[in-house]
Amino acid sequence: MELTLWMQWYGLILEDFGFKKEDDELSAEILNNIIDDYGVITPQDIDIKGKVIVFGAGPSLKPNLADLKHVDLDEFTLIAADGATTALLEEGIMPDIICTDLDGRMSDIITANQKGSLVVVHAHGNNREQVEKYTPQLVNVLGTTQSRPLANVYNFGGFTDGDRCVFLAMALGAQFIVLSGMDFGKTVTHYSRPDQEDGPADQVKVKKLKWAKKLVEWAASNSDTNFLNISSGEQVEGVLDVDYGYLNRI
Repeated sequence: MELTLWMQWYGLILEDFGFKKEDDELSAEILNNIIDDYGVITPQDIDIKGKVIVFGAGPSLKPNLADLKHVDLDEFTLIAADGATTALLEEGIMPDIICTDLDGRMSDIITANQKGSLVVVHAHGNNREQVEKYTPQLVNVLGTTQSRPLANVYNFGGFTDGDRCVFLAMALGAQFIVLSGMDFGKTVTHYSRPDQEDGPADQVKVKKLKWAKKLVEWAASNSDTNFLNISSGEQVEGVLDVDYGYLNRI
């Protein structure tokens, strides 16, 4: 997504949630400085395959992972949205890339990072402390923001961890993006919120998922990337629901 267009989306999101742009910008500046001290990677340093699976932390994630054992995952770049990392590790699957605002199970994200997963750390107004605490513990970090980009912090578009995975994959040149565990419903899992049991999402989470769905639908309708869905949640406009056999044929 072009930055000027994203900023229009961003303005609507700020208005809807009552967030302050200045808080996002301050957190991004902190992340920018930390990355500058600990080492920089750029989008040009990241090679992805033409086929990408984006793993959200929705209720269908674990059933999806069980069925994906019949798919050759080596043919795909695997991108995990934050807490989805934990579910992948439980199944012995190592994500290639993790997009996180640092509120998933950080011990698992750090473990995956130590074993080779690149981590895309997202700074926003509500995670300044996490940025300061966890970013120095990570290697191979790419920084992102939803506000103005900085020298070491990029803005590819996207609001939640899940849809940011999608926009990152598009920016890196993905030809096929498969959505897994991206349900956009009203149930939150303990992968998404490690301190909670699976259950109904609160109003803020529901609103965030609605925005995530809108953004993914925009991406599917306004790019040359092919979008496929194996999640069992809400129907996503412009995204083709497929079976697992189909993934072996693309």
